[in-house]
Amino acid sequence: METTLVLIKPGGVERNLIGEITRRIEARNLQIVGMKLFAADRARVEEHYSEHRERPFFKDVCDYLTSGPIVAIAVRGTNAVKAIRTMMGATNPLEATPGTIRGDFALTIDDNLTHSSSDAEAAERELSIWFPEGLAK
Repeated sequence: METTLVLIKPGGVERNLIGEITRRIEARNLQIVGMKLFAADRARVEEHYSEHRERPFFKDVCDYLTSGPIVAIAVRGTNAVKAIRTMMGATNPLEATPGTIRGDFALTIDDNLTHSSSDAEAAERELSIWFPEGLAK
């Protein structure tokens, strides 16, 4: 069993895709063990993307994630990290396969709707940032 993080970015929240994304997660027999809607503060977003601090897109991605409400979701299940990454699709939606979240709903890399942890180690670090209070058992 693994637990991973999904963020529904402001564009996904604005487009009312929360239900569709959570429906697809649950349809894969993955369990939602934490979920909250909130306006992310700049410090939390910068901590989340800290490994990209020197990259040219860092400021823009932080600006975007703090531009509106987001949903943080903790997802648990067998092979959850890989299953979620596959469900979300390629980071660039124009390369994402139809049937994936990004392949079905996104058109630009700037508004690719979601974030998901890249591996188990990243998931552990990211979950501690977004769910410092812990998760449901």
